[in-house]
This record gives sequence, structure tokens and C-alpha cells, in this order.
Amino acid sequence: MRSDDIRVLQGVQRNADMAMKAIDAISNKVYDDELAAQISRQGMKYSEIYNKATGKLIDGKAESYQGNGFQEIMLKGAIMGNTILNTSTGHIAEMMIQGSNRGLTDMWKTINHHENAGNVSMEIAKELMDFEEKNIERLKKYL
Repeated sequence: MRSDDIRVLQGVQRNADMAMKAIDAISNKVYDDELAAQISRQGMKYSEIYNKATGKLIDGKAESYQGNGFQEIMLKGAIMGNTILNTSTGHIAEMMIQGSNRGLTDMWKTINHHENAGNVSMEIAKELMDFEEKNIERLKKYL
């Protein structure tokens, strides 16, 4: 497996992992049932995409993305700080949109820096990016 493929798939894992952790941290602060269901569905899809990237890395005998605890602590701290005074549906949706935008930006950087990645890796990356864009559109109605 080429190094560009590995980096793209690890980028997919990193972004999906951060999204799943953010959803885990924010889900108990959501009081709108419809938004809670939307966020739950997003979590399942992130997990599916993460597992797809992991499977390709395992097939290629490559190492998976290894997150660090510091990033997770920073993420959870940011979510706590952002929701301490405001847990409104609109605010939660805005936070989720911002997270999806960061994920898209990160994936664009990853793809642009590893243009020699093969079709399979790029397809998984594009699946994640398409999903992020759809999430943004779905969440706009909650603003």
C-alpha cells in the first residue's frame, strides 16, 4: 500500500474518530428529539466510514490512525465550554456545522497533499466529505 493511500485513509479515520467523540460528548446536551436522532444517525455513519478506512488499512497491512488523549481532552473541554451557558438547539447545530466544516477543510488538505493516493482511498475520503456536506445541509434547519 502506497504511503499516500495510508495517509488519506488515516485522515479519514482521524476525522471520523473526532466526529464520533464530539457526538459522544455533545449528545447528552441535546434536548430536541429530532436533532438528537439526526446526531445519532450521523454517529452511526461516521462509524461505518471509519470502519471502511480501517478495513482497507488492515488489508494493506498498514498502521491505523492513533489518536492522542490530548486532542480528545481539548475537544471535550471545548464542547463543555461552548455548552456551559447555551445548550439551545440552534447553538448545538451551529457547533456541529463548525465541526463538519473543520473536517472538510482537514480532508481537503489531506487529499491535496497526497494526490498519488489510489481510487479506493480517494473514494472513501470523498464519501466522508460528501457526508460532511450533507450533514451541514441537514443541520441548517436547526439554526
